[in-house]
Amino acid sequence: MTHQYDVAGLRATSVTVAREAAELALTMRSEIATTGVVATKSTETDVVTAADRAVEKLIRERLSELRPDEPVLGEEEGGAAAEDGLRWVVDPIDGTVNYLYGYPNYAVSIAVQLDGASLAGAVVEPCSGRVWSAAAGQGAELDGRPLRVSDSGRLDLALLGTGFSYLRQRRIRQASLLRELLGEIRDIRRGGAASLELCAVAAGWLDGYYEHGLSRWDWAAGALIAAEAGARLRLPGEGTTDGLGDEAILCASPGIADELTAVLLKHEAAGI
Repeated sequence: MTHQYDVAGLRATSVTVAREAAELALTMRSEIATTGVVATKSTETDVVTAADRAVEKLIRERLSELRPDEPVLGEEEGGAAAEDGLRWVVDPIDGTVNYLYGYPNYAVSIAVQLDGASLAGAVVEPCSGRVWSAAAGQGAELDGRPLRVSDSGRLDLALLGTGFSYLRQRRIRQASLLRELLGEIRDIRRGGAASLELCAVAAGWLDGYYEHGLSRWDWAAGALIAAEAGARLRLPGEGTTDGLGDEAILCASPGIADELTAVLLKHEAAGI
């Protein structure tokens, strides 16, 4: 049960470690420009840098000191596959392509989950220094200021965020969906880092966000931050009732959540 854990303490640990990791990511950014150290992940457009690995190594080391014997699932080194019990979920650099190019929209994301549900987490933007955080039942904050989602109630006036897969065929389907959706909303934004898109919904900078194909480390912290700010949240794996499919995430202000779901279904988002 959530009440058995010190969620405020878990939140503080998330913030502390994410801040340290963000400092390392920022320091190493100049090395990418000078050495060009790049390897590929799943495709040639899905890059991973030496910084990813170094930052995740730091996070694991610090968590082992501050929270010994608790398992970690990370994007680079993998780890604890079972969702049972307490588990840290880490994305050392969310927005790796942005990072590689020197585009400042990237973040360090750290969350702790209990039986697959996030208890606490932090998202830190190295370039801006912004610190987003949340704990279950205790709200969400940006640099200590409480967050609240927008009061948007009309999809045609809504500003949405989304993202695209590294897999070519899925990107084509996502682009087709977006082409249809653009006629029914105010506009779209694509920042390239899912954790920050979710935080933008929490702050009211976006009215909603949807995407297909994210991994747990992409959303574990940001989704909690958005939910604690009042967003309606639908996570990957929850597709048995709404028809959007197992790989969809949807995060929106309550006033547009149902309409956005309906429009995505109308344009066959489940087939993405």
